[in-house]
Amino acid sequence: MFITPAYAQGALPGGASDMLMSLLPFVLIFVIMYFLILRPQQKKVKAHQELVKNIRRGDTVVTSGGLIGKVARVVDDTEIELQLAEGVKIRQLRGMISDVRAKGEPAKEDGAA
Repeated sequence: MFITPAYAQGALPGGASDMLMSLLPFVLIFVIMYFLILRPQQKKVKAHQELVKNIRRGDTVVTSGGLIGKVARVVDDTEIELQLAEGVKIRQLRGMISDVRAKGEPAKEDGAA
């Protein structure tokens, strides 16, 4: 009727290993999710930040709203001025730029004829 001390002591080591084995699938799922989801997303965010940081005058950009325009001037670190059409200029936050289509290049002087 009573539990003997031998049975009570024998249950502890087996329970600890069972707990470790039950946590192992959760650890494996987290590691797989890190390499398949979190790490590529962090790389994508870093690449977008680099893209936005390197926007220069003359670049053709696409905003997150779908507008395509040419960078008329860089206002500051957070804003740029886009020219959408002749005489139509807007101010846009740099973070809302989704893509740079064509890099603006300075005019090259061709010395050879």
